[in-house]
Amino acid sequence: MNETSMHSTEDRITKVNRLLVTQSRPADEKSPYFDLASKYNLEIDFRPFIQIQGESFKDFRRQKINILAHTAIIFTSRNAIDHFFRICQEGRIEVPADMKYFCISEQTANYLQKYIVIRKRKIFTGTKTATELFDLIKKHKNEKFLFPCSNIRRNDIPEFMDTSGLHFTEAVMYDTVPTDLSDLDIKSYDIIAFFSPSGVNSLLSNFPDFNQNGTRLAAFGPTTAKALMDAGLTLDIEAPLPNAPSMTGALDLYIKKANNS
Repeated sequence: MNETSMHSTEDRITKVNRLLVTQSRPADEKSPYFDLASKYNLEIDFRPFIQIQGESFKDFRRQKINILAHTAIIFTSRNAIDHFFRICQEGRIEVPADMKYFCISEQTANYLQKYIVIRKRKIFTGTKTATELFDLIKKHKNEKFLFPCSNIRRNDIPEFMDTSGLHFTEAVMYDTVPTDLSDLDIKSYDIIAFFSPSGVNSLLSNFPDFNQNGTRLAAFGPTTAKALMDAGLTLDIEAPLPNAPSMTGALDLYIKKANNS
């Protein structure tokens, strides 16, 4: 692998024809990715680099967690909601009506209606960041919190709960694992866009001899960028940027420069 490099040099900014996005194809045909493809006559492929596998109820039981011993649930994703209620169903656990739900965003909170009548429940909603969720949690410090999560998760919530001395149980209910990419011609892409450290790990798991050469790598978020650089790869495109808050915005700026150079 290449030696660690913070950003690409000018000689790496060359014409872009093919882009690989390490996520599922957008359901909305008005996605800015399709605008990008049309604007620069790009070929864009979408391929999830990670997949979610639910823990079996048998494996969950080995964690010796009593869900009903808790009075509040922290949800940071739809996956967490799906697998929490799946585990409850498989274990014939009836969640009490007075259970409180702390959701990281309004989108996540709204997703709860797939399983419960949300207007009859106590739901507390942040606005996308864990810090805002912490402010809500502080106001309910006497609750016993359960945190359904993946085997791979950020440390901010556990660290906050621990340092705040709150009653907190982490419950792994699903696993984030690399997708099988053996059929993918990884060297054929000019840019590969990553959105999580797990995606970077999937690249290295599937292609242990990956040699970056002229392939440009894009990262969304500082933890993804760090994962690329820790792997000894060159980070060519960072997002978000002050003038480009999305991955497509950062790609647009880069490709415009590369294809006009």
